[in-house]
Amino acid sequence: MFSTTGLFSKIGCPEAAQCQLPSCLFSHSITSRDNVSEESNVPATTASMLNGESESLESRPMKRRRIDTDNGQVFDSGKVVGLDTSTIYSSTGSTPGPKPDSVVKGCIPKSTTRAISPPPLRKDSRTAETGRALTGLSTIPHHEAHFVNGRTAREHRPRESLNPRMLKKPPASHVVRLQLLKLLHEQMLRLNKEVQMSTDSAKKALQLSEAELITAALDEEFKTARDDAQVYTNVLKLRIVALRRMKLEEWKKERLKQIAQDFSQITAPEVMKPFPALETGLSSIEELLLLPKLITAQDGLSQHGYVTSPPTDAEIEQARKGVDTSQGWEQCDRCKSRFQVFPGRRADDGALTSGGPCTYHFGKPRRPAKEKSDTGHKDTVYLCCGQQLGTAGCVTAESHVFKVAENKRLALIMPFVRTTKTGPITPESAVCFDCEMGYTTLGMELIRLTATAWPDGKELVDVLVRPLGEVLDLNSRFSGVWPRHFTEAVQYAEGNPPELSNGTREQERRLSMVNSPSEARELLFAHLTTTTLLIGHALENDLNSARIIHPSIIDTVMLYPHPRGLPIRHGLKMLVKKHLNRDIQVGGAQGHDSKEDARAAGELVRLKVKETWKAMQAEGWTVSQGEFCPPLPGGPPPAPGRRVLEVGGSIPKRLDP
Repeated sequence: MFSTTGLFSKIGCPEAAQCQLPSCLFSHSITSRDNVSEESNVPATTASMLNGESESLESRPMKRRRIDTDNGQVFDSGKVVGLDTSTIYSSTGSTPGPKPDSVVKGCIPKSTTRAISPPPLRKDSRTAETGRALTGLSTIPHHEAHFVNGRTAREHRPRESLNPRMLKKPPASHVVRLQLLKLLHEQMLRLNKEVQMSTDSAKKALQLSEAELITAALDEEFKTARDDAQVYTNVLKLRIVALRRMKLEEWKKERLKQIAQDFSQITAPEVMKPFPALETGLSSIEELLLLPKLITAQDGLSQHGYVTSPPTDAEIEQARKGVDTSQGWEQCDRCKSRFQVFPGRRADDGALTSGGPCTYHFGKPRRPAKEKSDTGHKDTVYLCCGQQLGTAGCVTAESHVFKVAENKRLALIMPFVRTTKTGPITPESAVCFDCEMGYTTLGMELIRLTATAWPDGKELVDVLVRPLGEVLDLNSRFSGVWPRHFTEAVQYAEGNPPELSNGTREQERRLSMVNSPSEARELLFAHLTTTTLLIGHALENDLNSARIIHPSIIDTVMLYPHPRGLPIRHGLKMLVKKHLNRDIQVGGAQGHDSKEDARAAGELVRLKVKETWKAMQAEGWTVSQGEFCPPLPGGPPPAPGRRVLEVGGSIPKRLDP
């Protein structure tokens, strides 16, 4: 055992006479000071100093306990200062007098009896908005959650210190940047105080908080350092001088301009711009002739989710027995917990699932990329909230959900169908295809089907689909389908296109609705033959949701493969940004647009057609009157055999010389 240092030897034991420790650290010899004469209210330490008595610092107690009692007095180092003893004895019928230790111990401190409040939950504006959006309960417009009483989204940023932000190639040393930043912040602070002292009725909206001032100074300094690196020092010096000479009215005008700019960025309706024109150097018919060179071979893809042949009756019966044996128990596709599903609702309470709400992360885990200035290890974090891997979820849904991956179980819900119609190649010999799925009591089902013509992007089919099972979650953050779309939808009628509702986004249209996935599939089959090329991104998900088996597909996952190969793949958004310099899926919590995704996949295929034609031109191929002519004998060596592509066949004809 270690010996005591005597730090508590001057402090009375809290247990007093009831202490049962053989070697207590506290003192048991201190007499009660309650009988001190009321002639003087000066503490003992002060009185001793006035009398000329000195006490060394080492002999004094280093720290005295200070606890609030129920009577609002102070229990301090074994004494009660300013305590009216009559209030204690009045309840027991005793007369005032010296107070025994038991009475001191009887004064239970308030801090030991009151309830302990839990720490406040950490709230994030993005998380709260995401949770409301996923459950379909959000009734506040997107801009109102970020712009209230003149305040912008700057309030929701993490609090920063007055320290220049890091750049790969800073335009000046850290000392210089910090000095200029402080001068900039000083002038902004001066103008902000003038706004605070003014009598303007709008000063509440114009005034910036301390954190907002720091953020504003950091934003301006960082923008100058990034965009005007060559003249960084001069630009900031001129800005500081301008702020120093600026009057209050000029600062107000600048603040109003900044508020209007922030408000317009948040509330301006997002207009879906058309894809930039992609010139391939070929006509539409000639592009169709080259397209078969990009067909995805489906051999060996069954292990990655592609269905090339329908499950047999024996396999479907086996899946049926498995479903009956499981009694509805599934694993949540989000939080991975076990729960039970009740198709048709549970008889007792009408519930569709068990297990209560589902708390999960909707973003994928990723390890942040390291910069040159970074040192040390970086933990894997979720893209949705930035929390480390293994932390509790950041959003909550009303129920758990599940996804069916086995082909035989998918066929048990709705059978797979092959494309059987045959016919010659037509101007619609290629179709771009995309589906959106939501969670129901039967798994993940088709809720929207979209098809567009290739290469012009003309709309062929775009309908909402009523799923077979009861809806658990429309997966709106990704599907872009919300409950209002179903309530506002019109019944599908051929030749009766839906009208646009208030708004310019594709998702704001009043879509047509069909009553089953098989009905939506028949609408797509009206534009397909066995030789029609079906274009899309990660087509196995779309084909399986519609239960379609098609022999001729072009999957952008295969055209732009990941360096590590399947099952790892690039996302459509990343491919479009990298190869077409175009931003898609920018709706945030509003979700994706299947028509936009279908056309984006078609543009990626057109880019690959352009690259293929460029390589053929390098070999000496030419095009004349809708025909591709091989290289001449005097040109570069042609590929084996003479090949001529003609209109009228889906596969290039091979002609021997």
